[in-house]
Amino acid sequence: MSAAPALLHPADPLVPVMVDVLARRHETEDTVTLELDPGRLGMSFAPGQFMMLYAYGIGEAAISISGDPADRGRLVHTVRALGPTTQAICEARPGDRLGARGPFGRPWPVQEAQGRDVVIVAGGIGLAPLRPALLHLLGARERYGTVSLLYGGRTPDMLLYYHELDTWRAREDLEVAVTVDAAEPGWRGRVGVVPGLLPGAGFDPDNALAMVCGPEIMMRASAAALLDRGVPAERIYLSMERNMQCGFGRCGHCQLGPTLVCRDGPVYRHDEIAPWMRVDEL
Repeated sequence: MSAAPALLHPADPLVPVMVDVLARRHETEDTVTLELDPGRLGMSFAPGQFMMLYAYGIGEAAISISGDPADRGRLVHTVRALGPTTQAICEARPGDRLGARGPFGRPWPVQEAQGRDVVIVAGGIGLAPLRPALLHLLGARERYGTVSLLYGGRTPDMLLYYHELDTWRAREDLEVAVTVDAAEPGWRGRVGVVPGLLPGAGFDPDNALAMVCGPEIMMRASAAALLDRGVPAERIYLSMERNMQCGFGRCGHCQLGPTLVCRDGPVYRHDEIAPWMRVDEL
C-alpha cells in the first residue's frame, strides 16, 4: 500500500474529518452506495480496508471501502441499514456531510496473488468489501491467471451491483457465477448456496488464491469447499468484519480470540483464524 493522505484529524485521530456526500444510489431495499468527497488532496486505500463513518449526533460505524482503488477522487461505501447509525448513514443525501476516519485494516493480498488464479467468493453484502479487489484485478488483468467471481444472495432482489454484474458477465477474461438461496418469479439463474459453485469453478487449486467475504457460516462452508478442491489454507483469505468501534484496537469490541479485528484484520489467512471460527458466538 502506497503512502497517501488519510482522513485522520491532524490533532486527534479519533476526531472525524467532515466529508461531503457527492452521490447516492439504492442497491437493494435496505442498502445504498454513497460516494463521498475525500477533499482536494484525495486519498488512496488498499482493497479490503475500511473507514469509520460518523453520522453527526448519532454514532460511528466501521464500513468497508467498496470503490475503485485507482480512483482517488471518490470514497465509495456500500452500506446496509442495520441500526440507528447505519440507518442515518444510508439516509444521507448529496450535499449532506458525514464524518470519516481512516483508512484502517489489513487488506486483501492482491500483490501476493500476482501470477496466480484468483477466486473471489462473496455472499450478500460481502461483495462490497471484495469489489475493490476485483476492480484492482481487472485493472491489471495481465498480472493474474484466471479470475473467478462466485457470488450469492438470499434472493435476486438482494444482489448488489446488479447492472455491474451484467458487465462483468460479458467479459471474456472473467468467470462469473451467481446463485440465490431462494428464486423469485422471472429468475432463470442458479439456485443454491455459494459454496456449491466452487466444485465447478475453473481455477487451478495448486496455483490459486481465494478471497472470501460474507456471513460467517457461508465463509466456513466456502473455506471447507476450497480446501476440498485442494487450495492450501495459507492461500485462503477471509474478511472477519465485526463490531469495530475505534479502528485502532483500543476499545476491545472487535476481539476475536487473541486478535482484534480492526488492528490485526479484517482480512486473515484461513490458517490464522480457523480455530476461532469454530467457536460459536465468540
